[in-house]
Amino acid sequence: MAKIPLLLPLSVLLLSLLSLLSLSTAEIKSLTITADSRPMILFEKFGFTRSGHVTISVSSVSVASSSAAPNPNPSRLGFFLLSEESLLQVLVEIQQNPNFCVLDSHYILSLFNFRELSPPPHSRFEQSYPVTAPNEYSLFFANCAPETQVSMNVKTEVYNLDRDRSRDYLSAGLTQLPSLFFFFSVLYIGFFGIWIYICLTNKRSVHRIHLVMGILLIMKALNLICAAEDKHYVKVTGTPHGWDVLFYIFQFIRVVLLFTVIVLIGTGWSFLKPFLQEREKKVLMIVIPLQVLANVASVVIGETGPFIKDWVTWNQVFLLVDIICCCAIIFPIVWSIRSLRETSKTDGKAARNLAKLTLFRQFYIVVIGYLYFTRIVVFALKTIAAYKYQWVSNAAEELASLAFYIVIFYMFRPLETNEYFVLDEEEEEAAEQALRDEEFEL
Repeated sequence: MAKIPLLLPLSVLLLSLLSLLSLSTAEIKSLTITADSRPMILFEKFGFTRSGHVTISVSSVSVASSSAAPNPNPSRLGFFLLSEESLLQVLVEIQQNPNFCVLDSHYILSLFNFRELSPPPHSRFEQSYPVTAPNEYSLFFANCAPETQVSMNVKTEVYNLDRDRSRDYLSAGLTQLPSLFFFFSVLYIGFFGIWIYICLTNKRSVHRIHLVMGILLIMKALNLICAAEDKHYVKVTGTPHGWDVLFYIFQFIRVVLLFTVIVLIGTGWSFLKPFLQEREKKVLMIVIPLQVLANVASVVIGETGPFIKDWVTWNQVFLLVDIICCCAIIFPIVWSIRSLRETSKTDGKAARNLAKLTLFRQFYIVVIGYLYFTRIVVFALKTIAAYKYQWVSNAAEELASLAFYIVIFYMFRPLETNEYFVLDEEEEEAAEQALRDEEFEL
């Protein structure tokens, strides 16, 4: 009976995390649970319409108990649905009674328990359940039998029926994602065409960084095309048909390129100086491996789910690495601003240095704003938006990313004639005075 007290903190922790974590989009999933003793296992989180259905198939079920524990009661193990509104009530029930079994709660929608399994040795069960009350539900497995370990193969299908009775395997708030991602991919392809035109028009001012920026646009467009196809096939068939692999490949290249471009622009590479300093190289050597780790965590999070024991840990790894990378890419911009301030005091080119300094300050503010919006505001939208409008956070993130790309590409576009370099003596003196008077605290 030593395991019963653990039920309270573990259950409370899992149910609390449920309200914070953003799960992968639902699809047809087959998974294996092996010797698992967790009191609760979260499988899916899905927004249902009035024509929702959940199909569960379990096979090769075995329940092992310790020698000191009695034979487990099969009715103490089973699957259930829990709505967002009922989450707090269930938490209260568990906190009030440490020995409370969530399968006895009046706030859950019980599906079946192990009493309904076919006789061993081929213990199995399969059933489809309609969900007529539209809401966002989470599919759980509960094990209220102390000191027991469960092994089984589980296949889940969670979907809504459209008006033509076809199945939609995307959550009610995510069905717009295929069209949304495709629309933005078209915008980025057009953006790339405009960038090519600008570079060809100003060939003499094109630097290596401009070529890298062009590659970044292509990777972003390909990433969105793969995301659109991934969501489309999941929506229609329940499986991504290999598009998820392409999505993760292009996402990895795109994210590494984005952070690299921000670092290179922040250092002034190729358009201010032809080489990187040692400390700037170290930033890249830190950011790129960390992005590899972040993308591995992203794949684990997206392709598995909360049913694996280390899923929460992978979420924490992804969050930590992302924060470190966001902080690291700020340093080269700060170094460039300080270097320009020092240079402006000695080289006699006050107006040109003031122009560069202003540009890098604006770049600093834009990067900070982009990171804040995509990490904080988008997360807040995901948390507070109703389940029917989960796509809004994706739209906001893509709009912010597009705005960021447009601003950065405009600021650092190649130009053959630069008004900063055509200055008279009065403008030079005014720039020197401005550099003496102003301060920019980071």
